[in-house]
Amino acid sequence: MKSLDIRTMMVMVSILSFLFSGLLTLASLQAGTIRGMRHWALASFFTCFALGLAITQPTAQIQSWLVVIGATLLFASGFLQFHGIKAFKGERGNWLISGVLMGVAAIINTWFVIIHPDTNARIVFNSIGYSTLNLLCARALLIRIQAPQRTAYWFTGSIFVVQSLFFAIRAIIFIFTHPGGFNLYGNFLINPATFLMSGCTQLCLTFGFILMLNYRLASDLKDLASTDALTGALNRRSLEHEAAIFESLFTRNGDSLTVVLLDIDHFKLLNDNYGHAMGDTVLKQLPMVAKTIIREYDCFARYGGEEFCILLPSTTESEALLIAERLRLAYAATFQAIDHQNIHSTISIGVADSAQVGLTFAALSKAADQAMYRAKQGGRNRVIGYSSLSNPRTKINHPPTLCDS
Repeated sequence: MKSLDIRTMMVMVSILSFLFSGLLTLASLQAGTIRGMRHWALASFFTCFALGLAITQPTAQIQSWLVVIGATLLFASGFLQFHGIKAFKGERGNWLISGVLMGVAAIINTWFVIIHPDTNARIVFNSIGYSTLNLLCARALLIRIQAPQRTAYWFTGSIFVVQSLFFAIRAIIFIFTHPGGFNLYGNFLINPATFLMSGCTQLCLTFGFILMLNYRLASDLKDLASTDALTGALNRRSLEHEAAIFESLFTRNGDSLTVVLLDIDHFKLLNDNYGHAMGDTVLKQLPMVAKTIIREYDCFARYGGEEFCILLPSTTESEALLIAERLRLAYAATFQAIDHQNIHSTISIGVADSAQVGLTFAALSKAADQAMYRAKQGGRNRVIGYSSLSNPRTKINHPPTLCDS
């Protein structure tokens, strides 16, 4: 490895970093609202520029300042990678602290290069700093996250761990060996090893970032295909898919499934009186309220128009009626303010379980729809179970109807 030409390796790593910067920039153009890619692209460009400065051979005084600038740029590259990861995850990083730390790094490098030259101390400080930055990036990525994004996160985080360990080892070498007359272009084993490692890890990191973007885009496309764009609830297709899964599972184990259908009362009047914008607001309000009532494993979906549907696995009709009543009350207590008026809307709910009509979604939704229609006929703003339809003498709670328009 000692026979490798250092300047040639520096040129190659610099070129690779420049190409990676371009690749990440192009990827960012396809990322839409996904943030972080431009941070990584700029980080690669700073790495390229820092190595480019080291390749030049100006006067000794200028060379010293170029070393300071190059080291600072490498710190800037590490901070950009860290903030890029934060932005990609939708988190906010503290740029002020990063800026202060980068300023400290620039001052210390200036001290050990210009004011009080000490190559060993400079290399130890920079190596520990780079190792810490890589460890922070690894910590931000090695987290619990759903597959398949976990694969991309952990792969990229592992590369940061490798880089962190390498810089830590480099610091230890210079702490305990004190190689006299060290020169960046000298025939020391650590020199070619550093640039060989840099080239390999830059390649792997870029691949990891692109992999993270690819999985995120795939996840976003899956969400777009499975959810309703306006309300964020599952769409009809996803609802039927989940129902088919429950049907297959519960057919084997004999468990019960309940379907709850909800319809916003007098929704057409809301649209006519207050406009479609208000109608959209009302539609978005119901899923928000429902999320506070239903369980994590229940499925809430937009069934069509102003109708919504809930799948309640391992739930009987009597249990579902209690959940539905809580939802009815919670939704009736909400309001929308428009033109200094508090606009209330209510929902009518029908409930049916598999013990009465079977596990097929078609039969369950039809039975729940019949119960919901009875709730509409009975004055709206109420919950009706399918079992009560076969017993017309069953007592039904008739709460006072709130203002629907």
